[in-house]
Amino acid sequence: MTGVVPYLLFDGEARTALAFYAEVFGGGHWSSDAEGRIGHGEVRGPVRLFVADSEPGQAAWRLEGGFLALLDAAEPEVLAHWFAALAEGGVVLAPLEPQPWGDHEGRVTDRFGVTWLIGWEGSSAPER
Repeated sequence: MTGVVPYLLFDGEARTALAFYAEVFGGGHWSSDAEGRIGHGEVRGPVRLFVADSEPGQAAWRLEGGFLALLDAAEPEVLAHWFAALAEGGVVLAPLEPQPWGDHEGRVTDRFGVTWLIGWEGSSAPER
């Protein structure tokens, strides 16, 4: 059994998004096409995502008042790599850095408009 898996809908950008997320998180992707659009795709790595192109008249991905959280989802070095990769072509909302309560975290909106909270507990920092 699996936990919650985000299912992101894009307006004609699903193929590009699948390739991007597979490159960031690893694990490759599988997709099925319907009339040149992605009907369903998956990123199956340490982070699992479902991705598809929205149907005509169906809204594409948009989330207000929230974000996807990857807190303690991997070792700090891996999390720092994911943050940097998601920031390429995106917008860093809060740098990945130590917080007053002792943890590390940061927020980034990637090039597809998906906002991520990435971090880990404690003061351990990845080696550079």
